Amino acid sequence: MATIYKKHENWSSRFTFLMAAVGAAVGLGNIWKFPYVTGQNGGSAFVLVYLLAVAFVALPILIAEIAIGRWGRQSPPNAMVNVAHSQGRSGAWSVIGWFGMLAAYLIATYYSVIAGWSVVYIFKNGGGNFTGQDAATVSAEFDALLASPTQLALWHGIFMLICALILMRGLQKGIESTVKILMPTLFFLLLLMVGYGVVKGDMAGALHFMFDFDLSAINGRVILVAVGQAFFSIGVAMGLMMGFGAYLPREISIARSAIIISFMDTMVAVIAGLAIFPIVFANGLDPAEGPGLIFVSLPIAFGSVTGGLFFGTLFFILLFFAALTSVIGVVEPFIAWWQERFNLKRWQAALFVCFSIFVLGMGTVFSFNLWSEWRPLAAFERYADFGYFEILDYLTANIMMPLCGLLLAIFAGWMVKPEAIREQLNIENETLFRAWFWLLRWVAPVSIALILYSSL
Repeated sequence: MATIYKKHENWSSRFTFLMAAVGAAVGLGNIWKFPYVTGQNGGSAFVLVYLLAVAFVALPILIAEIAIGRWGRQSPPNAMVNVAHSQGRSGAWSVIGWFGMLAAYLIATYYSVIAGWSVVYIFKNGGGNFTGQDAATVSAEFDALLASPTQLALWHGIFMLICALILMRGLQKGIESTVKILMPTLFFLLLLMVGYGVVKGDMAGALHFMFDFDLSAINGRVILVAVGQAFFSIGVAMGLMMGFGAYLPREISIARSAIIISFMDTMVAVIAGLAIFPIVFANGLDPAEGPGLIFVSLPIAFGSVTGGLFFGTLFFILLFFAALTSVIGVVEPFIAWWQERFNLKRWQAALFVCFSIFVLGMGTVFSFNLWSEWRPLAAFERYADFGYFEILDYLTANIMMPLCGLLLAIFAGWMVKPEAIREQLNIENETLFRAWFWLLRWVAPVSIALILYSSL
């Protein structure tokens, strides 16, 4: 018999659920990470594998994850227990919920630090710090920021305080009211940046780099990073979509919602590339710059062109909005669990979780300065150059999330009765259901297993 836990709010409408889910998915993964990993992994080859990974691996698991969330009606671990018990399976399957939430929690600890950078750069660009500056000066300014644990901790803390204030207000008054304003604004700003790239940038070079698909550039590393990015970007196997699904009314179509979420998230990632790469190529910058692409290369470009002061500032506001909607999304399931487990009030759970993320996030703060020479895995050749931040990023995006996705696919595809999952999804077309179920049972788990094997 299923275990009963404390009840939570529901989304007020399908639109607000979609805005919140897309807002949680669309974040730094799309605007900060997607462009630089695309630049580091062959451009068009990476984009092609990424799009295939979204359609055939991430989307089928996303549908299953939202369905389990609505079915279980609790935080991810408790939802997994409810669904497992209803199918005569062991409550030990709750490990999927725990694993996903832990990955999201760890991601939030470094996401918020990088989000703090975006806040700093709103003021730096808006204050004209980069106007007319050369590459060495802009790079030195970024290095100076990273070298200051006090500055990084301050802005990391301010960002988490903003998240806490939103989350304390609850699902409808806090998350819904925030994303209804931020998401349309984010899309508008992103399109504005693309228009800027058309006028001031090298759009032809960007299109060639992203869409002249070069199959010869596809290798094991490109596939591994692309699938990890697909999970990271859409928010699959992080507990957040299961947590959001728990608040979803029965009448809303899960499959249709998941397709919209995947499409909009992928569209934002691609548009972000079309906003950034024209500026990169027009200014002779390196698309493979890495994590500093946004904070070093783009400020150089914005500081050297007419309108750069205005559009550069808009870009970092956009980055801040994207980070904010993501972090409040990934933190929400953790808050729900604390409410269920300890019967805490909403504001108590939100404050505790956000404060703990701030404390653990100090590890990322220190990884750029006080711990910059520390290499915990120096004994392993493959990871010898990884610092604390690189280990956290690799562990969550390339190990934990794919592994959680693999377990989700096995559970929903093999441990749950097909007629039961079909009833939850309410897919009337037999062919569509069979196609989704086949992808979930075979394509997704086999693909993820092979990728995990290659990553170890």
